[in-house]
Amino acid sequence: MIIINLDLIKEISRPSPTKIVLLVIDGLGGLPNPKTGKTELETADTPNLDQLATKGICGLIDLVSPGITPGSAPGHLALFGYDPLSFNIGRGVLEAMGIDFDLESGDVAARGNFCTVNEAGQVIDRRAGRISTEKCTELCQLLDGLMIEGVKLFVCPVREHRFIIVFRGEGLASEVSDSDPQQIGVAPRAITALNPQADTMAAIATQFIAQAKTLLAEHYPANMVLLRGFSQRPHLPTMGEVNKLKPAVIASYPMYRGLAKLVGMQVLETGASIEEEFKTLKQNYTDYDFFFLHIKGTDSAGEDGDFDRKVRIIQEVDNALPGLTSLEPDVIVVTGDHSTPALLKGHSWHPVPILLYSKWCRPDRVGEFSESACIFGGLGRFPATQIMPLAMANALKLNKFGA
Repeated sequence: MIIINLDLIKEISRPSPTKIVLLVIDGLGGLPNPKTGKTELETADTPNLDQLATKGICGLIDLVSPGITPGSAPGHLALFGYDPLSFNIGRGVLEAMGIDFDLESGDVAARGNFCTVNEAGQVIDRRAGRISTEKCTELCQLLDGLMIEGVKLFVCPVREHRFIIVFRGEGLASEVSDSDPQQIGVAPRAITALNPQADTMAAIATQFIAQAKTLLAEHYPANMVLLRGFSQRPHLPTMGEVNKLKPAVIASYPMYRGLAKLVGMQVLETGASIEEEFKTLKQNYTDYDFFFLHIKGTDSAGEDGDFDRKVRIIQEVDNALPGLTSLEPDVIVVTGDHSTPALLKGHSWHPVPILLYSKWCRPDRVGEFSESACIFGGLGRFPATQIMPLAMANALKLNKFGA
């Protein structure tokens, strides 16, 4: 993978009044339905996306590297132009920042799932049937405020089955393994220290899980917890510093707001629906020159194995697209942060289709926005870290490099 040095972009970027909109349809890529031979995107009726594809230039992107299945954080970092191998941020910090938890220096945060285990201690549902946020809040109150070996624990709800846990005390290190096995039919993994400095953290996290198991025993289906993404707050150069942009994020789910905040985006308050997110874009359009607009539902549908629901959400995005194109941004990028085929019920390594539109691009002969069509697009197959330089160039925000 060719990595564009952020120092180079910082050197040649320039402010301008042009505007860029990055529309990320989470988990966009799919696999063909055995009955029809078409992916979710190919099955969906998307006249507006198809029309934009005919006026733009298309291709496929790899978020980390061919064959590597990306998590949401590295996938989005790559879309923002940051090498995900150099800036590997744990999920816990992102979730905490997304709900505006005030992380202090030395805090260790982890992402949690309420889950269901059977009598044998095996995970049979990693999401506890996607319990309601109200139920999650009630369960978090049972676990919040515990003290273990002088370390205070904060447990806060995020959404549905998801929560965060923050460990606050002296001498904590985040280099511990996850308890989430990322599959069903097996027991949660033991948390272990990945270096000697993390022995204390591993021991405290293990004690918390044991106490949580006892406290949740009568709360089926949410009778256990899974933890992953132990992390501490890092420092990243902001998009304002690197790209000379005034960026904003429109996202209904906290983790993506947290990630966007880490790279210097202003969080815009919005509703949970796709319609409300596009409305928020219109309301704030004059105030920023870069918008990251995130759609979550496609990924959730893919993880649930619900092919038809993912199709419907893609169609809903397409129906809302005129609300974006009518604003006439100088650059529109439409893509995803990874593939989430309903057939696999999870993230996958498959490259993701991308569409870039600007009046300065060279249109190719792609006539629809789909995986099979984008294979033949003029952008070819390339690393996702190159999207931001392409978007910046098409927005006339980059000076010439060299003499």
